[in-house]
Amino acid sequence: MIIERLQEYVGAETPTGDAVALNAFADRLAERYAGLGATVRRVPAPTGDHLVADFPGRGSRADEAPLLFLGHHDTVWPIGQLAGAMPWREADGVIHGPGVFDMKGGLVILETALEQVHDRRPVRVVVVADEEIGSPSARELVTAESAGVYAAFGLEPPHPNGDLKTSRWGSTRVRLEITGREAHAALDPESGISAIDELVDQLIAVRHIVAQHDEVLCNVGTITGGGRTNVVPGSAAADIGFRFVDPSTEQAVLKAVAELQPVRAEAQLNVRVMSNRPAWQPSPATDELLAKVIEAGRSVGQEIGGAAASGAADTNLTGWLGVPTLDGLGPVGKGAHAVHEQVIAASLGERVALVAAIISTI
Repeated sequence: MIIERLQEYVGAETPTGDAVALNAFADRLAERYAGLGATVRRVPAPTGDHLVADFPGRGSRADEAPLLFLGHHDTVWPIGQLAGAMPWREADGVIHGPGVFDMKGGLVILETALEQVHDRRPVRVVVVADEEIGSPSARELVTAESAGVYAAFGLEPPHPNGDLKTSRWGSTRVRLEITGREAHAALDPESGISAIDELVDQLIAVRHIVAQHDEVLCNVGTITGGGRTNVVPGSAAADIGFRFVDPSTEQAVLKAVAELQPVRAEAQLNVRVMSNRPAWQPSPATDELLAKVIEAGRSVGQEIGGAAASGAADTNLTGWLGVPTLDGLGPVGKGAHAVHEQVIAASLGERVALVAAIISTI
């Protein structure tokens, strides 16, 4: 049944930014959560609605603080990926398909576990629609819904060996926008201000900033600008992805980038933060939570470990806020954001057992 539901979810393609596809999938999730006894609330957003589902506590634990589970229903894959380069297929105990690993497998695991637990504290589930671009429209929602919870868990993929994620690097997307002045590149080049040349110099300045700090990742992911070789380009932009191991480095780098000034007279530079996930660092609270999860895992015959992760997710925010947090409860597999995305079929049931044990014992 779990594999059939996963195939159903993967078959409903949900690329980030496609509000129609995402909202249709949100309808599906809302109906499913309501059928499991939750009170479901939709939070509208222009690029796709987010969902909040509150499952009441049961039995003697009904009045305890809730557990928070964080997930997302957007994927990096466009509509048509399933029919093209990444068809659903099962072979030798491995399941392939767009979003099977990141993270529709995690969504199916959670709802299947919720079916199985009858005595539990309340459970709150937040599913966001733009996680793959940094959750820019969901940050306030995640912050609000994490207030008063006992602990937070992410449904993202685990480490390759199945270990959970106990901390994450910070992740910030920054856009540099340059406005220059167009002119004929041969007849009147002196009247122009090349936005592309200015952007190149600004990117070199960014590299110098990054080089002053240890353990900072900087990736210029996209560059746009200009249009014709006989015109001095009047506009250009670059999107940069930064990763930070600690908050102090994050603050220093972002402050320096924000204070960049144009190199060319009359050129205009605008630095804009597109999304931000602060660094989630190791803490005693997370260590204590991991110890409880290890015991929960042993109760169902599993040995669970934990380790730091470099990738970012919505658990960055709960961890940064001081909520005891663990991530990586999704199935074991590989290939997130890659055409060989896959999960080990047997790990779906194992993760269901682990999540059910967490919900029933923690």
